[in-house]
Formats: sequence, structure tokens, C-alpha cells
Amino acid sequence: MKVSRVAGVGKWAASVYALLYVLAVAPAAAQVRDWPTEAPPRPLPAREAQFPPYEIRTLPNGMQVVAVLHHEQPAVSIRLLVRAGSAQDSKGKGGVANLTAALLDQGTTTRSAQEIADQIDFIGGDLGTGAGTDLSFANAVVMKDSFDLGMSLVADVVRNPAFTQEEIERQKDQVLSSLRVSVDDPSYIADVVFDRLIYGFHPYGLPGSGTEESLAALTRADLQEFHRQYYVPNNMLLAIVGDVTSDEAFAAAERVFGAWPRVALPPSSSTEPPPSARRIVVVNKPDAVQTSIRVGQLAIPRKHDDYMAWDLAVKILGGEGANRLHQVLRSQYGLTYGAEADTEARKDAGDFVAKTDTRTDTTGQALRLTIDEFAHLARERVGERELADAQAYLAGSFPLTIETPDQIATQVLNVLFFELPVSEIGTFRERVSAVTPDDVQRVARRYIRPDRLSIVLVGNARAFASQLIELGLGGYEVISLDELDLMSPTLKKERRRP
Repeated sequence: MKVSRVAGVGKWAASVYALLYVLAVAPAAAQVRDWPTEAPPRPLPAREAQFPPYEIRTLPNGMQVVAVLHHEQPAVSIRLLVRAGSAQDSKGKGGVANLTAALLDQGTTTRSAQEIADQIDFIGGDLGTGAGTDLSFANAVVMKDSFDLGMSLVADVVRNPAFTQEEIERQKDQVLSSLRVSVDDPSYIADVVFDRLIYGFHPYGLPGSGTEESLAALTRADLQEFHRQYYVPNNMLLAIVGDVTSDEAFAAAERVFGAWPRVALPPSSSTEPPPSARRIVVVNKPDAVQTSIRVGQLAIPRKHDDYMAWDLAVKILGGEGANRLHQVLRSQYGLTYGAEADTEARKDAGDFVAKTDTRTDTTGQALRLTIDEFAHLARERVGERELADAQAYLAGSFPLTIETPDQIATQVLNVLFFELPVSEIGTFRERVSAVTPDDVQRVARRYIRPDRLSIVLVGNARAFASQLIELGLGGYEVISLDELDLMSPTLKKERRRP
């Protein structure tokens, strides 16, 4: 009987286990069958975002001032733009705009560099100056109760820089040190050589920080002359954003800038970039274990009517919300840690570029796949879902760009600098959503020329040269890193005859 009971319990337990197994497996099987198989869930709807009220006035001396009321924080952002940057550097004086801007807060005729730093630190604020390709700037962020001092500091650094010889030499040494470090960075080399290929000797193609030769030749008189020509009120934009009223903002602008006289600006000397043409440059860095790749060509300036559709097309190729290059190069083939594409839309021209790094032995494969994606985008219409993902990213991230006074000031100055209506900021998401697949296809076919791509490869040329021959892209140039010269027509240093 004892044995029989044990046997019976064993049979009963087996039956229970079998039943539990069936019950457990059945829902799991059902879940597997019902699990989505096509794509991740759709993004949530973008949250509401409203641009705060603003007012624009022009002072009698020509300075354009915009006041944006934003009372969520007791802070004020003061941003001043000068419509001159490295694109205005005179021939042989590369780096003058960059050096001029860097020295603005390093001492004025009324305050030393230490006094400026102490005053902004004492009020818990922030002050910075600098320059880009098309513009220079001076920015400050202060609390509301320090607004008047913040305005006075910004006015002082842009109007009265001392340009002491001691500070000039110190800043030169810093820039030169940075250049010497950068020359060993494959990514930096790839970027500057790519700009030079795209724009030639147009100012956009030259290094904004200058070269060792041009920096060594710059004098205090050069900085003073650049400042005298371009740092004038009728060449400036001022945004005052934060916990102020319009009357407070414009009264402060009039107080610190109103007596500054208008000055005639030098005539524009801009030239057209060369037309896009196929050129492949390999910068040989024998110690490199991977290759930095840049592929792209000329595109459109920021003010162009096609900009929004074009920006989305490039986002689909290699930007946030889509990024075909990343999906192919990393997810599908495992050739890189990341790949991206971006468009640089400047005041007078623009370009777009795909960037990635890959192992030396996969250089040819990564380059071929990148070029294929350019051709694919130009040849075939994008899908509704792919475009929608890129649009959702842009629309969804937009509120994050107007959260603080400083961010709002940046947005306002961008549209004013590129001579666009400020109302565009408030309609950004509507304009993003209005772009159709047909719009993307039209601009992709118009601006992507796979047969005219400029290509830069920085790495161990000997190790991947045979791969380029197999691709059948035509001839390529090899330049050793120690003979690279961005100011030479051939990109090579001229050899002096004995």
C-alpha cells in the first residue's frame, strides 16, 4: 500500500506539472504570436511649446535690439552678435577675427582682465566672447538684480578692448598650442581638409583660427583695425531675454550703446565657392589604426527656401531620428561605432558631410557603403514612416531649445542674423510637419551629386590603398601629414630648391 500511495502521488504530481506547463506555455505562445514584428512604438506627441512675447527696435545708430520677455526665472541673458567673423579675415591675416574676439574680455581701457573676471564672478554671472565663421559675439547671463552691471560689462568689452601686448602674446601661445595638438588628431585633419576641398580658397575653406605663419605675423595694429572696421553698432545685433520689461531692456541698450556712433562698413568682398567636383584626398598617417572618413559636397545657405526640406533629408541620411548611415555601417555591418551626416548652412553658402571612422582594413567597404547611401537617398523616395520619425525628433526636441533665456536669445539672434522673420521660431513645428516625401526627394535629387563628391581619408594609406583601387572611384591623391599645407593650391608644402 505504501508503495502504491507513493506511485499514485507521483502520477498525480506529473499530471499537475503537465497541466501547469500547458497553462504557462499557452499564454506565452499567444504573446509571441501577438508581439509586434515591424518597428518600435511610435513616439509620443510633442508637448506644447509657445515662444514668449518679443519686441524689436533699431537704435538711431543702427544697432538692432530685440527684447524677449521670459519671467519664469529671475535671470537675464544678454547676447550681442557682430556680423563679422573669420570670413572677414584679410588675406595673410588668418586668425585675426578669432584673436580679436578672444581678447575682448581680457582687459579694456577701464577694467583689467582680473577686474572683469572678479566683477562677473561676484554677481554670480557668466561672461564669454568668441568668434565663428560669419560672426563674433559677447554674451553674459546675470540675475535680474545685476542686469545693469551685466549690460555695462558687455558694452565695455565690445567697445573698449585694450589689446595689451602681454595678453596678445598669451592668447597667441594658447592658439598655437591648440593647433599643434590638433595636427595629430585625424578627425580634426579630416574636417579642415574637407572644408578646403569643398570651398577652395573661399573664406569658408580656410582655418578660422589661422595658421602658425599667419598668427605669428599678426600685430596689435591688425587687431585694432579689425575692431575699428567691424565692431560698430550698425553691424551688431543685441538680444536681451529674461525677467525684464521691454522698456527696461531698450532703456538699458540706449544707455550703454546709444552714444556709440554709426560707422561706414567696408565693402563686401565675398567670392563664390568653386563648383562641386570629384576629388579624393588621402592624408597619410602611418601610425593610425583606423581611418577617418569624410564624404560630401556643396549645398545651400541657411536663408534658402529649401532649407527645411533639405535639413530633413540630411537627418534621414545621418542625423537624429533616422540615420541610415548608422543603421548600415554599424548595425548591419559592424564597421564603426557611429556614423552621421550633417549640413552646415552658413550665410553665403553651405555644405553637407558624412562622417565616420572605421578600421583600416574596412576602409574601402565603409566608403563604398557611404557613397551608396548618398545615391540611394537621391534615387529613391523616402517612406512616410522614415520621414515621420525624423520630423518627430525635430518637433519633439524643439521645446528643449527655448527653455532658458540664454537658449531663447540664441534662437532669436540666429533668425535675425540670417535675415529670417522671428515668427519662424513660433511656427517651427508646423513647418517641419509640412514637409512631404516628395519635398525630400526633390531636394535630395537636386543637391546630392554622387559623381561629384569630395572625399577625405585620414589614416595609414599604404594599408588601404588597394581597397580604393578596387572601388573604381578613379584617381586619388596621397599627401603625407608632414607635408600637408592648407594654404597651398596643391595642399602640399612647396619644396624649396637648394
